[in-house]
Amino acid sequence: MSHLKVLRAADYPRMPWKNGGGSTEEITRDAGTGLDGFGWRLSIADIGESGGFSTFNGYQRIITVLQGAGMVLTVDGQATRPLRPLDPFAFSGASEVACTLLEGAIRDFNLIYAPQRYHARLQWLSGEQRFFSSAGTVLVFSVSENLELTVVGNREHLGRHDCLQVDGNVELLEIASDGACCIIELTPA
Repeated sequence: MSHLKVLRAADYPRMPWKNGGGSTEEITRDAGTGLDGFGWRLSIADIGESGGFSTFNGYQRIITVLQGAGMVLTVDGQATRPLRPLDPFAFSGASEVACTLLEGAIRDFNLIYAPQRYHARLQWLSGEQRFFSSAGTVLVFSVSENLELTVVGNREHLGRHDCLQVDGNVELLEIASDGACCIIELTPA
């Protein structure tokens, strides 16, 4: 039986970065405390100035700018394309990464997961969408002010940066949405 919960942006705990250079709002994770023991973790980071990223050996990262003009990452010495809002970029958590902000502070959205423990799929959707997932955990992160979702016959309303989490899914889950959101599907490896 699927377990469904709505996580509100106003309730996300704030925690310091692993490297001490800023702070993160943690949306949700599968297990562990602090910066240890998780198989996957979803968060929002506030980046006020250009600088280095924390390393997460054994993890894969997918980052997306939410607010602000954007950034360019230098990953193991190679510069990325300019990363603009809602343009995801994936890289190894073991990589040496530095960020150069394009025009001031940004907020970004991060999925960090252990690929030896989970298979992950992340996609950004806009407008009316209907999709199906058999993933064990499905997360729907809203970037709309008012996102309406229908999941397993339940209607849920998400505000900006709220997240719907479905755990324990063992069937083909149908989700319909009417706005801009990120869908993350996580299945044990």
